[in-house]
Amino acid sequence: MKPYILPVLVQIIGILVVIAEIFIPSFGLLAAVALALFSYSLYLVFTTISATAGMVFTGLDLIIVPVLIVFGMKILAKSSLSLKRELSKQDGVVSQRMEYEAYMHMKGTAVTDLRPSGMAEINSQRVDVVTDGEYIDAETPIVVTGVTGNRIIVEKIK
Repeated sequence: MKPYILPVLVQIIGILVVIAEIFIPSFGLLAAVALALFSYSLYLVFTTISATAGMVFTGLDLIIVPVLIVFGMKILAKSSLSLKRELSKQDGVVSQRMEYEAYMHMKGTAVTDLRPSGMAEINSQRVDVVTDGEYIDAETPIVVTGVTGNRIIVEKIK
């Protein structure tokens, strides 16, 4: 048997294990197996063939493995194993509480200093609010200028 056949087979098995790692969640166990296979293959090449062949194998590993990982991730994104459904407002999915929309343009008072976040009383309810970076003292009149996500954005009434 030629001395380069076993290291090449071990390299191929290592590449297959890397591909399996992309599609099978193993918490790094398959990655450790692939690393061990690549290391053993390089050990065999350096000890049985030559240092030059070992450098060639190492160079190919440094090129092939990252390319496989990138292409594997792209294939995974298109495969049936990945989530393709997007959550959207048209489907009835909301990421904020609907009652926050009702606070839009309401006036209130800052209960605490807003630097830039704090508490305010709006419509007789205490709510967490933020400013756009402006410092507002407690007991200052405020108005709601926006609602994004779960944030109520306010500014000082001028």
